[in-house]
Amino acid sequence: MAFWSPTIPSVLIGLLSLLLLLLCSATPIRLGIIRKPSPDVPVFREAPAFRNGDACRQDKIHVSMTLDSNYLRGTMAAVLSILQHSTCPENVEFHFLWSRFQPDVLSSIKSTFPYLNFNVYRFDSNRVRGKISKSIRQALDQPLNYARIYLADLIPVGVKRVIYLDSDLVVVDDIGKLWEVNLKNKVLAAPEYCHANFTKYFTDAFWSDPAFYRTFEGRKPCYFNTGVMVVDVDKWREGGYRLKMEGWMTTQKQKRIYHLGSLPPFLLVLAGDIKGVNHRWNQHGLGGDNLEGKCRSLHPGPISLLHWSGKGKPWLRLDSRKPCTVDYLWAPYDLYRSSSHSLEE
Repeated sequence: MAFWSPTIPSVLIGLLSLLLLLLCSATPIRLGIIRKPSPDVPVFREAPAFRNGDACRQDKIHVSMTLDSNYLRGTMAAVLSILQHSTCPENVEFHFLWSRFQPDVLSSIKSTFPYLNFNVYRFDSNRVRGKISKSIRQALDQPLNYARIYLADLIPVGVKRVIYLDSDLVVVDDIGKLWEVNLKNKVLAAPEYCHANFTKYFTDAFWSDPAFYRTFEGRKPCYFNTGVMVVDVDKWREGGYRLKMEGWMTTQKQKRIYHLGSLPPFLLVLAGDIKGVNHRWNQHGLGGDNLEGKCRSLHPGPISLLHWSGKGKPWLRLDSRKPCTVDYLWAPYDLYRSSSHSLEE
């Protein structure tokens, strides 16, 4: 025997009314879409929230990094390390540079670091495509690798100083200490390595032509790594440093005066004219050389920043089950969801 319920017609009427409202509404209502994660973008665990200590002031610390799906795992680890060791993590503002809009990458940052203070700026790859010469490693030829030269053109004019960092590093000290370095009227500060063989960064064609090597007259040029730099943005703009480096990039296309990517233009323009920073702020070369990426040991002395410059990257070596000993120092900052070698929260 069927029973009639007075509530059924009213429910149907309500549903029909809602459907008519949706169809006839002048302002369309967008329903949420569940997007399947891109296979090119790793999935990360959410990082904990880091808060300022009681003694923190409102001064911002500006940090810039490039943003690319191929190095996103390294970027996430670098950001986590900076926040974790900062006395005032909420004062750190990140300025990410990317060559194309990648919604999955943006969503990944927001979901991994819900409280992160950051902005993203597009670097037009066309600005360098005609200026890049083939180097000894393909990764060095990517247009985004040259974005650091154009940093002052991309970030807001209100930013007067910025720390530029590569994505293959972790900071194990308070980034505020590096931020407060006294530039002493220089445009750039970075650890210098004057014991390195400076001549090897340029070809015989460079050293045999006085028109080239005389660029170092009046300077005592030393190698410095461009993966860790403190930059006076105003001085960079006023001094026309981007144009100076573009000039050398044009020369490189004609004469082949160096082998590496974006590093030599920095050395040609600024080597011997920067503010040196304690070596503890760039324990670089942990990725080995640019050809084989063999394991390297730590240099003696205190460490504030570990940098896997070179061919070998810690996340790739860990995943291949052939890690170097130093790669285990990177692993605790790895937020990759499938990581079995990272520390659990």
